[in-house]
Amino acid sequence: MAILGAQIVITLVMVSVIQKLAPHFSFARWLLCSNNLVRFLYPTNDELRAAAGIPKDKPKTKKGKDGENGKIVLDTFKIPRNIDIQLEFSKVTPQDVVHLRYYTEYQWLVDFALYTAVVYIITEIYTYFFPLQGEVNLSILWCLLFHSFALKTLFSITTEYFRGSESIGERSTVIVSAFAFLLISMMILIIDESKLDSGLETAYSSFNSSASVFLENQGLPSDGPASKIILKFVIAVWCALIGAFFVFPGLRAAQMHCDALRFYDDRHLIQLLLNLSFVLPGLLLLFWVKPLSSDYLSKRVFSGMTEPLIRLESFESIRLIVVVGVIFHRIMIMPLFLQAYLNLAHRKVEDQKKEVGKMTNIEFQKKIAAVFYYLVVVALQYLIPLLMCLYFAFMYKTLGDYSWLGTHSLNATEHLTPPASPAASQSEDGDSILQSAHQFSLALNSLKDVLTAEVHRGLFGFATWWSIFALFTSSCLGLIYQSYFVKGY
Repeated sequence: MAILGAQIVITLVMVSVIQKLAPHFSFARWLLCSNNLVRFLYPTNDELRAAAGIPKDKPKTKKGKDGENGKIVLDTFKIPRNIDIQLEFSKVTPQDVVHLRYYTEYQWLVDFALYTAVVYIITEIYTYFFPLQGEVNLSILWCLLFHSFALKTLFSITTEYFRGSESIGERSTVIVSAFAFLLISMMILIIDESKLDSGLETAYSSFNSSASVFLENQGLPSDGPASKIILKFVIAVWCALIGAFFVFPGLRAAQMHCDALRFYDDRHLIQLLLNLSFVLPGLLLLFWVKPLSSDYLSKRVFSGMTEPLIRLESFESIRLIVVVGVIFHRIMIMPLFLQAYLNLAHRKVEDQKKEVGKMTNIEFQKKIAAVFYYLVVVALQYLIPLLMCLYFAFMYKTLGDYSWLGTHSLNATEHLTPPASPAASQSEDGDSILQSAHQFSLALNSLKDVLTAEVHRGLFGFATWWSIFALFTSSCLGLIYQSYFVKGY
């Protein structure tokens, strides 16, 4: 069998790199700590007393049962809400972020995403010069692993909104968003493919016919494995889950976008980059609308021309390149959004100066410290949807038999599975290893015959489009909320 080829060598080398490099360098840590991010420090009790004009008291102690001094009671006192105090700031360092919540998950996920990208790029270069001949494309397995880790992390973050009695609003938002996206996905799934290039109808036809042939070969009824309605309902449920997971990342992205525009109001180039990052995903969705994209560019013949502007294969390549470019653009400007989020601590203090009444010093300090405390969670909410869209696009390209150069590869159905080994099939000595290898090869070949390139194009093409759609829709809702329902915008 050709499974143990260059693919496994690339994977083993990358695993070795992870083991050797991870203790010394972390791309995730560099992304947070090497971009001159500044966090605001909450004032000490002495600074609050001085600003509020409160005399300093001696710390109180509490005696235990044995008469000895116990723990020091927290020094709590009242301060006016409109207290005039300036927050000090400090550069974000690795020592600061290592103790933050979800930092371990963040470091592992982002570093693994980088390693996955490296494996995928090396594999693409290798397969360009040496097309796969029955080898397993392990870069796809790396992408699948990343998606499993990303969904697990998103699920953990989303479940935080269902804990505690103070999360009723967040809990309701997630539930309502899930049902709203379920309804929207059902409406989208009935759109004809001549309007929206979902590819699901073609995928179902290919899957149904190939599965019927497979069932007939096994002596089973050949009416098909499942009805179209059931499959589309399963896809709609998946769309609802993605929409529920992406709703708060989208709302957070919209808030940081508004904060960044305010913070960089005198730097027009940065404002242009920020606005492009918000608009481009919406324009990217139009690449799947056939009358505005593929039909217009690859089928329509303009006056004075004898053929369309580009071929359909070239359009597919352009669409993939644009997806990757938009995602990398948003990742590159991530420090601008994170700094806008960290500036939220200063903005809270300024907004609080307009209020009347009093609050405790502990409440004031917690309000400032909470902003930096959730920095890693905000970074995860920003990165995970983008990286999921990126790796869906990678799987769409590879499994869908597309090319970055506008041509189709020759191994349309050999990405995941190797052919049967002749040595294994002709073995008559009863060797258990060769028999197991032969059975495994036959099983993979059967899977290859059912999950054709058309099936992969439909599934991962729609997954790429829906992920971008869910994130962009949530961001638009967040922008509307920030513009019309939040004071100061």
